[in-house]
Amino acid sequence: MTHATLHELPAAVADGLAAGTLAPYLGPGLLALCEGATPPADALALAGMLSAKVSVPGKIRSRLTAVAQFIENFKHRKTLVRVMDEAYAAAPAPSALHRWLAALPAPLIVEAWYDDTLRQALAARSDWAEVQGLAQSEHFGTWTGWYDARGQVSPDPIAAATLYYKPWGGHAPASNYLVSDSDFVEVLTEIDIQTPIPAEVQQRRATLGFVFLGCRFNDQLPRAFARQIMKRSQGPHYAVLPDEPTRMEARFLSEQGITRIALPLAAAAAALTGSAATA
Repeated sequence: MTHATLHELPAAVADGLAAGTLAPYLGPGLLALCEGATPPADALALAGMLSAKVSVPGKIRSRLTAVAQFIENFKHRKTLVRVMDEAYAAAPAPSALHRWLAALPAPLIVEAWYDDTLRQALAARSDWAEVQGLAQSEHFGTWTGWYDARGQVSPDPIAAATLYYKPWGGHAPASNYLVSDSDFVEVLTEIDIQTPIPAEVQQRRATLGFVFLGCRFNDQLPRAFARQIMKRSQGPHYAVLPDEPTRMEARFLSEQGITRIALPLAAAAAALTGSAATA
C-alpha cells in the first residue's frame, strides 16, 4: 500500500472532526501553537530538562527513556516523578486549536504527551472523563486510572460524551508518567494483545478514524502506540506532517493507510478553527 500526500486540508477532515466521526490524536507538537513559554515539547527537550535537574551520564542525555530510567534507578522513582512534575507544572494558555478541539463532540480524544494544556480547555465542559496509562512500578497490575471532569479519581470506568485518553499519563491530576525504559517495556510487552488499552477506548475507536496533529513517527514508541490504538478502527486516517517523512515514518504511514497532509500545523489549525468560525 502507498500512502497519499495532500497539500491542503480536505473538507472531510474538518467535517469528520466536527461530526465526531474522526478522533483527534494529539502529540507534543501541538504546544508550538501556544504563545509564550511552553513546557518541553519533544522527547529531546524533555531529556535535556531532566538531565539539567539530575546529573546523568553524557552518553544518554539525548535519550529520554534512558535518562528517566537512570534517574529512577539511581535517584528513586519519586525523584523522577518530582522532576517530571516540575517540567510540566505550568501549562500555557490553550491555543485556538486546543479550544476548538476541546469543544468538539468527539467520542474519543487521544493525546500522547504529558502537559495539561488541552485539559485546561476541556475544563469549560463537564461531560468528559479522562483515562490515563499507569506505570507498573507504581500501580502493578493496574494499567489505567480513571478521572472525572473535576479530576477526581474513579475506581470504575466513567461513561461520558467525550473520553480523553492519555496513554503515556500526564501531569494532572495525579502525576502519572510512562517515561522510563521499564515503564514502556511493561506496556509494550502486553500492547499487542491490547491489555493496556481500556475496553472503552477499543469500543469507541471501532467507528472512528484518527487525525494526527502535532505527532511525529520517527521513533518506535509513538509508532507502536499509534499502531495499537488505531487497531480495528474504521478509518479513514490523516496526519498533518509538514516535514518530509523519514524512511520509517513513510513506511508507517503506508502500512497504516494514513493520508499525509503536508501542511504546517499552524496552517492546518487556522483552516480548522476558521472552518469552525464560518460553519
